[in-house]
Amino acid sequence: MRIIGLTGGIACGKSTVSRALCALGAAIIDADALAHELSQPGQPIFNAYVERFGREIVTAGGTLDRAAIAVRVFADPAVRAEVDDIAHPLIRIAAEERLRAARAEGKKAAVLDVPLLFEAGWDVLADEVWVVALPAEEQLARLLARDKSMSEGEARARISAQMPLAEKCARADIVIDNSGTAKETRECIEQLWRERIIGCS
Repeated sequence: MRIIGLTGGIACGKSTVSRALCALGAAIIDADALAHELSQPGQPIFNAYVERFGREIVTAGGTLDRAAIAVRVFADPAVRAEVDDIAHPLIRIAAEERLRAARAEGKKAAVLDVPLLFEAGWDVLADEVWVVALPAEEQLARLLARDKSMSEGEARARISAQMPLAEKCARADIVIDNSGTAKETRECIEQLWRERIIGCS
């Protein structure tokens, strides 16, 4: 089974590429979705956060109060690092379990869909890394179109908070230019699937 690490800049279209790969038969292991699952009441991230911060980060409905956690995380870089140190290993354990399950199912490929693939060191789990990219101004325009409540300054800050896209592209095995149409991107993914997955199976 081929393991593809999939990442990219914010608003560059990583989800579009992930859906195309899913349609071709890849197992998709979405780090954000795993984090959401593990943050539900009684799950490992939920339990670890409550142990660290106390019950004041739990809503009246019994779920994590993400706003209360965000206040703590963004007010103190040390707390943010501590939260990452809690969550990332738990998410990685779950991802590795999903990889084993995909291999047992006989999948030709599994996709690790991880926004912070390089930053979190998950690239070591992948056989190759695909980065979804856009020209800088188009990335900004798509982010503003996606989140209309965001100012241009906030959008630029969100982009600059990530590893520079140029650096991700330099470290990638495959760079997918997503500045064309959805059809062109889908055709590009289908060709890569034939060459990189079917061709080496």
